Amino acid sequence: MMRSLYSGVAGLKTHQTKMDVIGNNIANVNTTAFKSSSVTFADLMSQTTQNASGANATTGVGGVNARQIGLGVKQGAINVNITSQGSAQSTGNPFDIMITGDNFFVVSDGLSNYFTRDGSFYVDGVGNLCMTSTGYNVMGWGVDPETMQIKQDTVQALRIMSSDNLTYPPEATSRGTVSGILDKNDTDVNSDSGKYVNLNLYDALGYEYTARFRLKSTDKDGEFSAELAKLLDANGTEIPISGVDGLFGESPSVADKENVVFNNNSYSWDQTGGKVTLNYNGGSLDLSTINFDATEADGDAYKDLLAAYDKIATAYGYEGSTEDFLNLYVGDPTATPSTQVTMKDLIKNSKNPASGTKSLVDMDADGTIGDASGSYNFTADGRQLVNGLVLKFDTDTGLFNSIGGDIKGDSKINLSKIITDTTRNVSNFSDIALNWSGISMFNNNGTSTVSATYGDKDSIGTGRKLGDMIGVSIQRDGMIYASYDNGMTKLLGQIATANFPNASGLEKHGDNLYQSTMNSGTFDGIGVDVTSTGGYMSTGVLEMSNVDLSSEFTEMITTQRGFQANSRIITVSDTLLEELTNLKR
Repeated sequence: MMRSLYSGVAGLKTHQTKMDVIGNNIANVNTTAFKSSSVTFADLMSQTTQNASGANATTGVGGVNARQIGLGVKQGAINVNITSQGSAQSTGNPFDIMITGDNFFVVSDGLSNYFTRDGSFYVDGVGNLCMTSTGYNVMGWGVDPETMQIKQDTVQALRIMSSDNLTYPPEATSRGTVSGILDKNDTDVNSDSGKYVNLNLYDALGYEYTARFRLKSTDKDGEFSAELAKLLDANGTEIPISGVDGLFGESPSVADKENVVFNNNSYSWDQTGGKVTLNYNGGSLDLSTINFDATEADGDAYKDLLAAYDKIATAYGYEGSTEDFLNLYVGDPTATPSTQVTMKDLIKNSKNPASGTKSLVDMDADGTIGDASGSYNFTADGRQLVNGLVLKFDTDTGLFNSIGGDIKGDSKINLSKIITDTTRNVSNFSDIALNWSGISMFNNNGTSTVSATYGDKDSIGTGRKLGDMIGVSIQRDGMIYASYDNGMTKLLGQIATANFPNASGLEKHGDNLYQSTMNSGTFDGIGVDVTSTGGYMSTGVLEMSNVDLSSEFTEMITTQRGFQANSRIITVSDTLLEELTNLKR
């Protein structure tokens, strides 16, 4: 009689335990990444009143089964449904991450590693990626500073907002590309000022500049001059540059016969008293007062020199094209010694005509240097391309042929050689390999579409300004990238994961954390890439609890009935004992 009482008690206890598990499941129905548990029962033990016997072949009597009376029930196991994926809950937070697959995030309290499916993370005050609930560091792999690739070594805290990562360093522009159509009938290309093409570039400190190139037609079909005319800073202020042989590898001449006409109606030259003076309405220019060796550092003397050049160029019809006028050349380059000289040199020689050196006012009409005819008109043989090259096209196909003799279209610009502003650190400028092969000489109804961009066709060598971090993104494989406002991205690290042969063997630690056990398998301290086991990470979503309320309530009903039935065992057994006690009355 007492056996049934204790069986009932064992039944009550085990059903109570099952109810505790069900209650915990329902309580955690909204816990992030919670894994539900289930209870299985096992019979406790049995009392054998008669052992089993085998058949007797001699007597022909058959065997008898054992006679056993069960003594109750016990917990067989409490299983965690850890491999069942919870539903996805969208949060919109880029640091909320859900793992699809069987892997776990690795987090650390600074002493021990724990494992979790709860991907609710945030960035703390020092830039570490941490669990929102506990503040434990999310563990992963860093970036090898030499290869800039992930180095899968012992996991470490992921510090994604360090001072090194908040900005992306600037870089000087080292390559450029010129492309488009250069129509020979374009009025700008055929004008004295030419067609301008701008190339934006950066120095090593991230300051932006604009190199302004000028394209002009020559007297030869299919040939154009390409010159660096100006260099501007980000504010549009012109940076003084000088003409340097070899800016593009050489400083060639453009063979372009050009009539240069002196404006006798408004200007006149006067050679008296050992002076050369340009007279004009409202004033005069005494060349003996000009310092032709002045540089920008000489202040007003340099400004006076530039003004003198402009005045003389205007007198010869080159208003607004002073540089072109100064680079015109006359004389015979084949003579021994060569008599070819630029207008800039002739003007300088005109300062002191008594020295015997031929000057601008000694020009003959045919462009030779002799006794002036009085009209001061002459024919220039062309001009020297200072900081420039000759661009050639195939006149049959209109396709690019060469620039400066280079059929690949490459030219190198050394800005550090031509900047005369001593206040600037010219070493911050990189040599720029500029490719011109993308230009074609097709008919485009008189409109040219030539443009220049920094970087080559593969966007290498573009240069950049200093970049501020504007966002962080996490890829499916856990790679963390930062994006910057200069268009660059940077790999910051990778979130590591752990995978166990028997994930159900993990031990719950509270706060949505698990610890490894002897039966789950150990963590090697390095971890695995989540994609190596077929899983992936999704950002902006969290894994919800995998508790199924319909199943839990069904289990609750059966548990309640089982508890109720076991309580009846005790009640009925008590009644039987009462009847037995009443036998002595």
